Amino acid sequence: MSANIDILSNASILVVDDTPANLSILSAMLKEKGYEVRPVPNGKLALQAARNKLPNLILLDINMPEMDGYEVCEQLKSDQVLRNIPVIFISALSETIDKVKAFSVGGIDYITKPLEFEEVQARVETHLKLQHLMTNLENTVAEQVKEISESQIATIVAMAKLTQSRDDSTGKHLDRIQAYCRVLTKKLSENPKFTHLLDEANIEMISRASTLHDIGKVGIQDNILLKKGRLTSEEYEIMKQHSITGARTLEKVKKYYPRNQFVNTGIEIARSHHEKWDGTGYPDGLSKTDIPLSARIMSVADVYDAIKSKRCYKAEMPHMECYKIILNGNGSFFDPDIVNAFHDTHMELYEIWNDMH
Repeated sequence: MSANIDILSNASILVVDDTPANLSILSAMLKEKGYEVRPVPNGKLALQAARNKLPNLILLDINMPEMDGYEVCEQLKSDQVLRNIPVIFISALSETIDKVKAFSVGGIDYITKPLEFEEVQARVETHLKLQHLMTNLENTVAEQVKEISESQIATIVAMAKLTQSRDDSTGKHLDRIQAYCRVLTKKLSENPKFTHLLDEANIEMISRASTLHDIGKVGIQDNILLKKGRLTSEEYEIMKQHSITGARTLEKVKKYYPRNQFVNTGIEIARSHHEKWDGTGYPDGLSKTDIPLSARIMSVADVYDAIKSKRCYKAEMPHMECYKIILNGNGSFFDPDIVNAFHDTHMELYEIWNDMH
């Protein structure tokens, strides 16, 4: 019982009516029951008030000048932020057609004037409880989905790390790549060209999915993958297949989880991170923005780590030489906007390498 009392007493109710007497009486009734009541006299102010602070419930008159209750409700339901606020219509209109229209524009209930406070109180309390239950249900489902997704991601990343361990003596390559991609993507999100594409969720998704870029190396035999000398042309063609193998491996996972964005982004990165801005890369010869953005970011991160790090076939390279190589690839190997992001953050990437090599 105490939980219900807390739910109701903390509820914020927006009351919208152009008749001052009605607004005053209804507000006083609700305040007496402990609700936070916000009275407004017209539809325009109601929308503004709702945006300023989301109410738990709206009591909405229909007959108002300039913007009637139907139009207010339609605008509420077309707004991504406001659409889930429950609306109870309160009106002297008692015809069935009026009530049908109220429900058709998104109302959840309809109370006919003159008001009986016991009826108003009962309906308000019922809808506040329903909203609370629905919110809890949505949160529970979202948490369960997140747990399933995290489990899937952990399994796939573990497989990627197992693959990478064959040719990464320190075991830190994937950790560095993930950190590089997060820094580059974050910086790129400040560019107006990419702001709408790179919100916090997408920045995190690209950085996490970057760990899948070389998952296809599981299909490359050791005598090629670990060769200390230069690969022959035949061996190089076999090595290049890892991008296709990786994408196909993840596409099999996608059949079971078709809407998993981590897997979908991983497919883009695995297949296309060796494509080049000028179209001379592999496996598909894509160029410019035909290359997925996630893969274009990955390309810069991967090349920086590859040339910076010591491998069985090469020595470690000084940071500023790596920096010059990336900048020299501007507009040929790499997306110019991402090279600019690299230019602005290259010392952060160097710090990451120092911390994780």
